[in-house]
Amino acid sequence: MTSLPIDILQTLADPYWRLYNLYRIMVKGDEGEQDLVVDFAPNRAQTELLDSLHGRDLVLKARQLGFTTLSAILWLDTALFTANMRCGIIAQDQGAAEVIFRDKVRYGYEHIGERLGLSPSGESWNEVLKRAMPLARDSASELLFDHNNSSIRVATSMRSGTIHRLHVSEYGKICAKYPDKAREVITGSIPAVPLDGIVIIESTAEGQDGDFYKKVQRALAAQQEGRELSRKDFRLHFFPWWAEPGYSLPDDAIPLVPITEKDRKYFAALEAKIGRELSAGQKAWYVATRESDFSGEDEKMWQEYPGTPEEAFQVSTEGVYYAEQLANARKGGRICRVPYVDVPVNTFWDVGRSDSTAIWFHQQLGPEHRFIRYHEDSGQTLGTYMKYLQDTGYVFGKHYLPHDAAHKRLSNSNKSIEEMLVDLGIPSSDIIIVDRISDEQVGIQQTRKAFPSCWFDEVGCAQGLQRLGGFKRAWNKTTGAWRNEPAENGCEHGADAFRQFGQALDTGQYRGSSGNSGAQKIKRRGSGMAA
Repeated sequence: MTSLPIDILQTLADPYWRLYNLYRIMVKGDEGEQDLVVDFAPNRAQTELLDSLHGRDLVLKARQLGFTTLSAILWLDTALFTANMRCGIIAQDQGAAEVIFRDKVRYGYEHIGERLGLSPSGESWNEVLKRAMPLARDSASELLFDHNNSSIRVATSMRSGTIHRLHVSEYGKICAKYPDKAREVITGSIPAVPLDGIVIIESTAEGQDGDFYKKVQRALAAQQEGRELSRKDFRLHFFPWWAEPGYSLPDDAIPLVPITEKDRKYFAALEAKIGRELSAGQKAWYVATRESDFSGEDEKMWQEYPGTPEEAFQVSTEGVYYAEQLANARKGGRICRVPYVDVPVNTFWDVGRSDSTAIWFHQQLGPEHRFIRYHEDSGQTLGTYMKYLQDTGYVFGKHYLPHDAAHKRLSNSNKSIEEMLVDLGIPSSDIIIVDRISDEQVGIQQTRKAFPSCWFDEVGCAQGLQRLGGFKRAWNKTTGAWRNEPAENGCEHGADAFRQFGQALDTGQYRGSSGNSGAQKIKRRGSGMAA
């Protein structure tokens, strides 16, 4: 670098000039076309992020705004022009990592300065700059520079050593699809970045669960409260679809997109929230994108092209069995912090074999049915669930199991779930097998009737409430209508466990208790048995 002329060194000292003038990248061409080479320059959204970086930055965004590309070039530039820096990008999978490294990082370095043409000596600036900043190592995932000992790496995980600049791409999808990788990010990658380093975590939304969702909720709460952030706190940056100028159709295409009354209500509500009017082109683009890209699914559109941070994680209430009941519970303040009181705790179960087992923890206080905790796991033995019950320290009343818990299972013990739980320490007198019903829809209606007396602890039952909120009818793509049966989307286990309460209450099998008579702590008898 020191071999370059002074005036060039002064120009290169400006990082903004470098970002706008030095780099080229490969971008995916339209379907059937070759990939394109474009001159990189930060777009509107990327510039907004650059101007507001905090050091720990969380980006919730609409699709295709290029934040991973921004970090790829920004980290490359940092590694080229700052000594002893370790820069990394974590991609959601190996294929994505290879594309980012090949088309952004390596291509950006190999073609650095080409846009500037020839230097005063007649050489291309590309040759001059690469000679001044040569590679010491070029692997399939990392560039290490010989002139300053800095490097940039793209991989699916990053644990070793200090990382001064870290970008985590599509973290919501990592949390949903690769929980082990998400744990590595939490326990290994983020802690490896010093307080004076930079962490950028970006993603579209991916359900109401996982570390990305939790981080966004904490950062959003801090933003709404106007709380001052420490260097370890994440700042939320939200980039909605309506702020992107490209997300609008031209005037001649607008009449071709039918806008329904439902659409008009959505746009009116969104305009009220954001304090600005949407153009006819924006509305047409939104509807056309939803219909063509996501087969009309509102949830997918909210996830991939959110209008507000809350909408990004919103779950559609269409086809949801308990939508009205949950809405009324929220309006009535019955989803709140619910204290544990000195009365027996009852449990309501759905017991899986190779899939999930769900347990609701319940207390009755007068006419109120209070749900204080929810627990769900999969692939565990009954002994594991029994230990979980013991570790709560609760004094238990009755344990309500679905009808098939009384059926013997083909296993080493050839016993029913009921018999195995008795062997593990639950008195047989405390187990109630909820009667079988011939039609699941009857049980759902019985459960709806029970909702007005129910209170839910918003923390202890957070996952359970998500399961109830996601319990919906299956969609028939052929007929374009809801089927009268539940969808298999992972929410049915928590909903089935809660349905044991509704059925037991409606049929008189529920045995209420407001005192400690007959209640006891569970004593374990023997080893875990497979469910």
